[in-house]
Amino acid sequence: MAEGLLKQTLAQSAIDCHVSSAGLNALVGHKADPMACQLMMQKGIDISGHRACQLNSEMIRKADLILVMEAFQKDAIEKNEPSTRGKVFRLGEWSHFDIPDPYQKEMTVFEAALALIEQGVAEWAKKLH
Repeated sequence: MAEGLLKQTLAQSAIDCHVSSAGLNALVGHKADPMACQLMMQKGIDISGHRACQLNSEMIRKADLILVMEAFQKDAIEKNEPSTRGKVFRLGEWSHFDIPDPYQKEMTVFEAALALIEQGVAEWAKKLH
């Protein structure tokens, strides 16, 4: 959901960058959750083609900015790749919040996660503009 929203928001703001997503413990090759797809389609964003991939060292080296959902993810990336310090931040960095993973939870949890993602994306778009 975050990748789709960030891509759309940055494109609308005429911010030229490449946005992709990867997980620390990704179910590689799996599609986005049907509830996530449904919520995003309501916003006019089709994420049905998304496939999960695992974050790797090459992605980390190429990235100028890495946004994570939760503080433990930031810590894990920085521990495994000390060179990332200063370029890994939470999506909710500016308002000091984590975004809990809604995977395998009910729709209300997906909706709550999406609301936090929207807030974080809006805040980052302002900072990047």
